[in-house]
Amino acid sequence: MKEAIVYQYDAFSTRPNKGNPAGIVFNGDDFSAEEMQMIAYQVQFNETAFIMKSSRADLRIRYFTPGQEADLCGHATVASLYALYSKNKLPKTTFTVETNAGILPMTVQNRNGQPVITMSQASPQFHPFSGSKEKLAKALNLHIDDLDQRLPIVYGSTGNWTLIVPLKNLDACKKMKPNQEDFPHILTDMPKASIHPFCFETIHSEAHMHGRHFSSPFSGTVEDAVTGTASGVMGAYYARYVDQQDNGRWQFVIEQGQEIDKDGFVHVEITKKENIYGVVIAGEAAYVTKQIVSLS
Repeated sequence: MKEAIVYQYDAFSTRPNKGNPAGIVFNGDDFSAEEMQMIAYQVQFNETAFIMKSSRADLRIRYFTPGQEADLCGHATVASLYALYSKNKLPKTTFTVETNAGILPMTVQNRNGQPVITMSQASPQFHPFSGSKEKLAKALNLHIDDLDQRLPIVYGSTGNWTLIVPLKNLDACKKMKPNQEDFPHILTDMPKASIHPFCFETIHSEAHMHGRHFSSPFSGTVEDAVTGTASGVMGAYYARYVDQQDNGRWQFVIEQGQEIDKDGFVHVEITKKENIYGVVIAGEAAYVTKQIVSLS
């Protein structure tokens, strides 16, 4: 019987069982796409990363939710590279990773004895939301007055599409209870997109923004604890729709996961020059455990 060893690392936290758990399979080349999906379904992490060889970059990572393959995943990338570094499987500290969202540069920096993974993301894209704000608010267990009407609701992507929803305050963030089955009927332009509400009121004094992330019903999960790709595009959203400088550099600390006892932080840096945005996120990780999955 064929088996897979799946390691759990929690990204965007230095404490096990906080941050965002990811499954990691080091020998991804040993499995077909169908087997990868079976493994991801069995372990039930929001994403499981399969590390593979690449002819185009230093390594390749494929990402699977319990329900489908994802083009890119920030927290699973951070967890994977932290795991490789901690096991002395990274020959250098600056390298490239092949993903379905493109080849992306990464680095590992040692800060006070703790490895920090820096991940560049794809250039941000935005698309207007044409659906009903009332239905969207209801699907999140909110009232339309909880939405921050000063800012637009838009789809955004640095590798995965999500709907960015600005809220007025933390109270609105805390009371959300998503009705996922309604998402595809509301997100008519992108029915498989996730939803990423955020606000500028924070729990931790060092944070600049507070986010939550609700998965597409097609993914097989409900809420992503601390989301790397959505945090990256949220930073680009700030630069484009809030600050609106012609050129600039922004640095943020984004908190997420507090409502579900998964306290975590994503460091985000945005640069803009001649209308070209650069998106970089950084974070830490912690080893938790491993499990053996049987494929029959």
